[in-house]
Amino acid sequence: MAEGGSWISRLRTGLAKSTKRVTESITSLFTKKKLDQKTLDELEEVLIQADLGVAVAARLVGKLGKERFGKEVTDEEVRGAFADDIAEILEPVAKPLAIDAARKPHVVLVVGVNGSGKTTTIAKLAHVLKGEGRKVMLAAGDTFRAAAVEQLKVWGERAGVPVVAKAQGADAAGLAYEALERARTENCDVLLIDTAGRLHNKTNLMEELAKMVRVLRKLDPSAPHSCLLVLDATVGQNAHAQVETFKNLSPVDMLAVTKLDGSAKGGVLVALAEKFGLPVVAVGVGEGIDDLRPFDARAFARGLMGLPA
Repeated sequence: MAEGGSWISRLRTGLAKSTKRVTESITSLFTKKKLDQKTLDELEEVLIQADLGVAVAARLVGKLGKERFGKEVTDEEVRGAFADDIAEILEPVAKPLAIDAARKPHVVLVVGVNGSGKTTTIAKLAHVLKGEGRKVMLAAGDTFRAAAVEQLKVWGERAGVPVVAKAQGADAAGLAYEALERARTENCDVLLIDTAGRLHNKTNLMEELAKMVRVLRKLDPSAPHSCLLVLDATVGQNAHAQVETFKNLSPVDMLAVTKLDGSAKGGVLVALAEKFGLPVVAVGVGEGIDDLRPFDARAFARGLMGLPA
């Protein structure tokens, strides 16, 4: 990572609430004693409460029991073992956003519920891609909310990338079509399209997303080339339901997880990786334009367990 030290320290700071929740509970269970079944059961409960999920908790505790049962262990040894196992779960999903250079532009449809940080994630992603030397365009496809359109315009200005937008209530699919036409004309490398996130009316949302995909395919039969679901870490286990829902509504093939800095539920990222296996292309740990970065499995796992990277 280009700015290793500073970014990892920001990630650790961002994970502080989640880390405190897990490490304090683990530490309280160990006073240099032998690992027995009661302690293993209590450890499993700690991991479940930290939003790592039942399957991950059982896997981690099962492995620890197999290797260390009846032996004296310290809380640091336990956290180290868990960090290694968590990194193993996360490694396969820690993949950067792959932009296909053969596509001009590579179209990324961005989905997620309102309030997940979707609009700001799009702008931050644009900032990252622009920093890599790519020409990026944004489309304000959440025409249902005037605030979303205005927000994307402000962030687009901040990131120094053009935003295609229309008035509130405009046809989102028509806007996506126009944006793709313009991105092609201007020889853009990437087109990031914002979408509505009102889950309370799934039928309308499903129809809107399906129409958007249909219309984009009139111009490019292979579009969208990626579909990014933005999740808010503070929702914890509810993130599972959001992934399930959006996978049914749209061609979701990758995740970005935001607001890790405001959550004690960062462990949910591990549960999502274990259950869905979808690439996590970025994590957000702050409000600034530089606070979204590619996901580093080992740094996250060790940070979550309160260990130095």
